[in-house]
Amino acid sequence: SAEARLLRESLLLTLRRGAGPFRSFGRLSFDPRAYQLVPLLMALKLDPVRLLIADDVGVGKTIEAGLIAREMIDRGEVTGLSVVCPPHLVEQWIDELRAKFSIDAVPVTAATASRLERGLRVGASLFEEHPFTVVSLDYIKKADRASEFSRSCPKLVIVDEAHACVGGGAGRRHQRYSLLQKLSEDRARHVILLTATPHSGDADAFARLAGLLDSDFATLSESDAPRQQELRERFGAHYVQRRRIDIDAWKEPG
Repeated sequence: SAEARLLRESLLLTLRRGAGPFRSFGRLSFDPRAYQLVPLLMALKLDPVRLLIADDVGVGKTIEAGLIAREMIDRGEVTGLSVVCPPHLVEQWIDELRAKFSIDAVPVTAATASRLERGLRVGASLFEEHPFTVVSLDYIKKADRASEFSRSCPKLVIVDEAHACVGGGAGRRHQRYSLLQKLSEDRARHVILLTATPHSGDADAFARLAGLLDSDFATLSESDAPRQQELRERFGAHYVQRRRIDIDAWKEPG
């Protein structure tokens, strides 16, 4: 399979790290597992990077997204990063980015936004002043803030717990979903969606999630949609999901 080939490539690159194509490894404070390089290898083949990483809890979605971000920064493809996540994960992301990837981000929450906005130039956005941010989803989802964020946030956005933005029922009108729609409409923006539960039995919610990568993928739940097989094959280049049991055998000792 394509994923097996990518996994083999990542293993070989790990063993030959000095000769590998990654510019970011000198900035990492840890040795990534071979399987954690698969999303990075996928990302390097995409322009823009649009990925849905749906690995199990504990596999390392945060690390996988951070590897992509660090590599894109070091290649000069992006000059900033925003992580959008639930409020309780903000400090965890701040710590992970600093400790593992040498990325110093500032938290943007209801408690910090006013302080960050003080002293800004007239008409300037705090996202222009602070290129690396971790943003509370509950803070930024309001219509006026979402509009400013989608206009001025960096070209690379990581969305953690993305499934929480595309729920059924009123999901299409939900503030969180509207925010992600605004972000994804900019076809030059790199978007990485993270979730351990991409498909909870709601096919429409999954299609909305996939549609944030490419509007064509919003029809994935329609079995009679034209070019369905072609769509699924295209989607495969943007989607990675591994169970813990699937990757245990690939973990290097230690």
